[in-house]
Amino acid sequence: MKEAFAECAVVASNQLGEGILWCASLQCLYWTDIESATLWRHHPATGVTDTWPMPERLACLALCESDDWLLLGLASRLVFFHLPTRRIETVCEVEPHLPTRINDGACDREGRFVFGTKHEPRNGEPPERVGSFYRLDPDLSLHRLDLDNIAIANGIAFSPNGRIMYFCDSPTRVIHRCEYDATGCTKSVHRWVDLRGGAGEPDGAAMDADGGLWVALWGAGRVVRFDPKGSKDLTVHVPTRLPSRPTLGGDGLDTLYVTSARDGLTASELRDDPQAGHVFSAAFATQGLPEPRFSGSLPASPLVHSRHEHNRHLSRGTT
Repeated sequence: MKEAFAECAVVASNQLGEGILWCASLQCLYWTDIESATLWRHHPATGVTDTWPMPERLACLALCESDDWLLLGLASRLVFFHLPTRRIETVCEVEPHLPTRINDGACDREGRFVFGTKHEPRNGEPPERVGSFYRLDPDLSLHRLDLDNIAIANGIAFSPNGRIMYFCDSPTRVIHRCEYDATGCTKSVHRWVDLRGGAGEPDGAAMDADGGLWVALWGAGRVVRFDPKGSKDLTVHVPTRLPSRPTLGGDGLDTLYVTSARDGLTASELRDDPQAGHVFSAAFATQGLPEPRFSGSLPASPLVHSRHEHNRHLSRGTT
């Protein structure tokens, strides 16, 4: 098995960095510091970094067909965010009757947003399996996916042809995969990779053009690539304990970027982990996939309503 080492790319000191993705048209990274309720953007070519405060914790995000807009998964709701004016338009609330918040999310190859929730127990108790996975369609209708309840939704990713969905419930330390049809429905769910007995929990994930799944192992200080058959073939060591989510970006989509966190580390642990919360990078020959864009919009908004050619292109490929 091959090994590689990532280095610091952005000194961010995020409390809980997450949700990182690459915008090819603007040549920039977007990500969130969940606990600080802040959206981040960084241009590697210039080193310019921008931040936007949010009204509540921001857990995940997706590009829209207009670069002026993002779809955001705030703790309690999905919203559109207009970057130039900082305008927020609510799409829908999510699980208002449950002690949960939105967690991981990603667009599928058809331009729909798939995300899951996370139980937030009181008094430090273990999270319970009361959350779910959902799909937001371009018409802004919300649908619960036919998947088991989960405690902490993570690792959502789609095969290059879009017909396989990967996901995990982090505390179980098992990555699942299922069939995902053209209408966004799931079936034939099964365990794909069992990480029990090893170090770390599976957190965020990214897919490459060859069908390899890159998974951040929270607590283990590394990102691992699994080939389409589920065999581990590459380990990327990250110089911090809590890597949270990878993405492949850069000009050739061949640079791995990884967010990380400081959340839950003691003062002593932080002294031993001075790069906790930064964003890291490493270059590879492996190529990523263009980030899918959410193809829906608010009625009468400046978002483009027609299906973007970008998403049509992504829907063609191989598993």
